Amino acid sequence: MINNYKNIYFLGIGGIGMSSLAFYFINEKKYVAGYDKVNSNITKLLSNKGAKVHYKDDVINIPSEFLNHLETLIVYTPAISKSNKEFKFFKENGFRILKRSELLGLISQNKFCIAVAGTHGKTTTSSILSHILYENNISFTSFIGGISENYDSNLLQNGNDIVLVEADEFDRSFHTLFPNIACVTSVDPDHLDIYNSKEKLDSAFTQFVDNIKSKGVLFSNEKTFLGGISYGFSSKCEYFISNYSNSKSSSFFNINYNGISVDSVKFNMPGKHNALNALAAFAIGKELNIDDKSIINSLSTFLGVKRRFSYALRSPKIIIDDYAHHPSEIKAVYETVKDLYPNKTNTAIFQPHLYSRTRDFIDEFAEILSKFDNIILTEIYPAREKPITNISSEKLLELIDNKNKSLLNKSDLSNSLKESDSEVFIIMGAGDIADEVEIIKNNILF
Repeated sequence: MINNYKNIYFLGIGGIGMSSLAFYFINEKKYVAGYDKVNSNITKLLSNKGAKVHYKDDVINIPSEFLNHLETLIVYTPAISKSNKEFKFFKENGFRILKRSELLGLISQNKFCIAVAGTHGKTTTSSILSHILYENNISFTSFIGGISENYDSNLLQNGNDIVLVEADEFDRSFHTLFPNIACVTSVDPDHLDIYNSKEKLDSAFTQFVDNIKSKGVLFSNEKTFLGGISYGFSSKCEYFISNYSNSKSSSFFNINYNGISVDSVKFNMPGKHNALNALAAFAIGKELNIDDKSIINSLSTFLGVKRRFSYALRSPKIIIDDYAHHPSEIKAVYETVKDLYPNKTNTAIFQPHLYSRTRDFIDEFAEILSKFDNIILTEIYPAREKPITNISSEKLLELIDNKNKSLLNKSDLSNSLKESDSEVFIIMGAGDIADEVEIIKNNILF
């Protein structure tokens, strides 16, 4: 069906998931164009690759060659409002319109599909596995929900026998996938604006697992309820980690499976949560018949994912940039920071993401943020949402049980941190807080 179209038009082309598809279709020699409200590094790179990108929602900006509904396929992200002028135009004029997840389903349906799901960890796990496959010359294409440090890209291609995708639970997107190998890294409550309850989220993950093809394989974190081949820190798991330690921003551990111990594994991302992501990738690599030594070598050369415990600065201060936007993710970051820097004072800078998530987990956010030495909040990043009455960063700040707390405008962060006595700054959030990292870094250096 996709081959019938010579043009692919993306609504929300600059999104991390959408852009990987746009790059893919550029490589497939399709004509690519799209709209995004933000002019970003990704959209600039797409433009440099030949995509026609504009930033004002107006039908007049759609290139004329994309106005033929028989030749143009429309792809949109759920973050795009149904009131978007271009979306309405395409709908009213008989264009074929697909969600991003539906397109991924079509791309992968006749391929050997590996799908990595989970409320946390799927991007890092997918990136590690992509690196393993690439270094071992496996024929594959992977669509990653982050920018791999090794390849500076969210699309990695070395053939097309295998399609590796992130299975996104938001909006039940992962139900379009029917994988041969599935991995579930975590099932913590999230996206309750979509699911309303943990039970409904759990049910959605159960359906995803039910979609695994006949004779397919499931790998799941020991803390999930989904069965399959388990992995974790418990020796009861089929794959488990022992002798874990952190040192100089790397993890060291042994991997155990089938009575075999693979010792002294070095992985260049700190934190037990990242070691588990590496373990999941190792287990899937074994399922693909890659030998231990080759996988371990790949783990040792994996450089990480941008905004996943990424070091923006190491001296004279330490700046860590992380995508963490859920209490469980912040907890993992906190534990890693305390493990690596137990005697250094720290400051957490957190931009809450979504009014609904702040409302649903406000007590949990307050509890974990209170543990940092100092806490700075910025205003909530709304993304696709309208404000919710009585939900604000001010309310979250009130609940944080720590006298060293404040609420700042993003524009004031840089000067505030320059004057701070803290030795470690941890900048967290899934919104536009990442745009401040370089400014903060330069202000501290100069």
